[in-house]
Order: sequence, then structure tokens, then C-alpha cells
Amino acid sequence: MLSGILDDIFGKVVGSERSLWWVLQFWPVLVLSFLSALGATWVCKKVALKLNIVDKPDDSVKTHKEPVAYLGGLGILAGLTVGIFAGIYLIQSCESFAVSLKWLFGILAGASIACFMGLVDDLVDIKPWQKILGQLVAGIILILVGILPTSSLMWIGDFLGFNLPIAFYHYVGMVLVIAFVLGATNSLNLLDGLDGLCAGVTSIITIGMLLLAIHLSTWGFSGAGDPVRIITCLALVGGVMGFLPFNRHPAKIFMGDAGSMMLGFVMAALMLLFAEGIPRWWMASFVICGLPILDTAVAFVRRFLNKRPLMVSDRGHIYDQMMDRGMGLKKTVIICYLLAGMYAVIGLTMSQIKTRYAVIVYVLVIFNSAVIVWKEGFLKMEGLRGAIKKDSKTDEAPLPEDD
Repeated sequence: MLSGILDDIFGKVVGSERSLWWVLQFWPVLVLSFLSALGATWVCKKVALKLNIVDKPDDSVKTHKEPVAYLGGLGILAGLTVGIFAGIYLIQSCESFAVSLKWLFGILAGASIACFMGLVDDLVDIKPWQKILGQLVAGIILILVGILPTSSLMWIGDFLGFNLPIAFYHYVGMVLVIAFVLGATNSLNLLDGLDGLCAGVTSIITIGMLLLAIHLSTWGFSGAGDPVRIITCLALVGGVMGFLPFNRHPAKIFMGDAGSMMLGFVMAALMLLFAEGIPRWWMASFVICGLPILDTAVAFVRRFLNKRPLMVSDRGHIYDQMMDRGMGLKKTVIICYLLAGMYAVIGLTMSQIKTRYAVIVYVLVIFNSAVIVWKEGFLKMEGLRGAIKKDSKTDEAPLPEDD
């Protein structure tokens, strides 16, 4: 009986249209992106130190004790670029090569723009509206190459009994693309607050996305979308993992806004790529990205409730508050990795059940996450840095000691 249940489960996880060997052909994407990012990050560190392109501590939001090299985002971009070009070489004979090529170039172009805008901000500290303008341009590129959630929106409309023209869903899809790019780009940017945190969480999320992409590819879900999803995931994982050895505590280099904005953009593109057909895979990708979404939502709600500027940085993020409650840096990062993994497992598991039932689980996950955030006091904001105040003799929480 147990074996029958397992056969039934795994029969759904692995499809019959393509074997797993089809997926394994893309291994050069992972290897080349990793090696390229590893080498490029090393070079970027040397260049940043020589040109004094460093992030200096300020004893408030930035708590590292010595100046740390910037330009790590360029190292990740190098790995992503090499990985995507390797993937393009591998799929030249695919029937849907033209569409896949267009999508991959669109993702790479948008990622490059996001990286460039972040780099400019790292160097000269541009205004928020200027960064948003760059993010809008990157989002428009996705629209131009046809990465839109139109089919999922049409499925939702039909399910609800709406009889609307395709053009309506197309325009709504354009708005959602921009919203996804702005939301994801800034979510990853806000998560980049501790050594190894953003890079490690991104790796976990992308591995979750990769497993979902492999599942869809074995069922032959999309001739153009399947290889694009796998190539993008592998290139991103390789790029981030090549950067991570230099970013682990104590960090030798930071990704800066150049890296976090680029990672956020690629996350947005991946979520939109899962919006082909029914919205089951699309919703699963939301939950897989649960931790950065949760942290961003908590940050804005906390600032709103406490009447603080929504766009001004503080040290009241979930990970900051963990440290201010006595957890060391390494322990906080590990807990965040576990939380990211938990959301990824939930999203992957729920992707295997019917959409209507998955929605119920997703609502429960959101509700429980909100209750825990509220009960644990993560919406409180005290002190000059916006963190939980632990020392009654001062207006701000004391800096935690690193492990």
C-alpha cells in the first residue's frame, strides 16, 4: 500500500514527456556560471579596493566595523551572463529556440539595467525615484519580449465566470509585470543587510524554483518556457554561489544595490515565467519567495503603523530584530536560511495539489505568518534605528556582538 502511495506521488512529480536526462544536459550552465562568478568576484574585490569603492560603516544601519569592497553585484552578473549564453548554445536545436532566445535576452538585458542602476546608486547615491525609473525600464523589457502572465489571468477570469476580452488581461498583465519587478527588486534590496544573507536566501529560493521548473519540464509543459526557466535558475544559482564564498561572514565584498536589485529583477522574471497556463505554478513561486516578501511586508507595515517614512532605511527588519534579541549574526543568518527553505518546501508541496485546495493552504500560511510576526513584536519600532530597544539607558538598541 505504501509503495502504491509513493508511486502515485512520484508519478505526479516526474512526468512522462521528458526524462530527467533532458534536464541534466544543462549542467554546463551551472558550472560555467559558478566559475565565472567566482573569478569575476575576486577581480571585482581587487578593483574596488584599489579604487576605494568601499562601503563604510556608519554605526547605525551599517554595522560592519571596517570598510568593505563593493562591486560584488558585477561578479554575480558575470556568472549569470556566462550561464545564460551557455544555455543558449545548448538549446540551439530546440523547436522553440526563437522564443526562448528572446526571453533569455530579455531577462539578461533587464538584469543588466537593474545592476547598472544599483551600481550608480552604490557609487553616487542617486534618488529613490531614479532607481525606480531604472526598474521600470527593466520591467518594460520583459513586456516587450512577451514575458506576461496573460494566460494565468485568463484562467482566473474564466474560473470566476468573467467574459472579458484578451486585451484586458494583456493590459492587466503589463501592470502586474511592473508591480512584480518593483516589488521583488526592492524586496531583495531590503534583505541585503547581513553577511551572506541575501545571497544565501536567493540561492535557496532559486533552487526551489529550479525544482519546480524541472517538474514542469518533465511534463513537457512549455517548449519555450521549460528551457528558459531551467537555464535562468541554474545561471542564477551558479552566479550567486560563486559570489557567496567572498560574502560569508566576515564579508570581503558586498553585492551592493547592483547585486540585490539585479537578483530581485531575476526573481520577478522567474515568477512571471511560472505564470504560463493555470496559476498553480505561479502561486507556488510566490510562496517559494516567501521570506523576502514577508520581510518587506513587515517593514512597510511596521513603518506605517509607527508613522515612520516608508522609504527610509532602518535596522528594524526581521533579521535585525533577531540580532537585537540576542542572536548572533551567524545564528540569525542560519535561521533565515531555514525560514527560506520552509517557504520553499511549502510552495513546492502545494504545487502538487489542485489549485483550489492550495489556495486554502496559502491563506493559512499567510495568516499564521502574520500572527507570529504580531505576537513576537516584530511590528514594534523603538529607538533611533527603528529596532527593538533593549537598553533603557539609551534611545537605541545596542549593537549585537558577532559570533
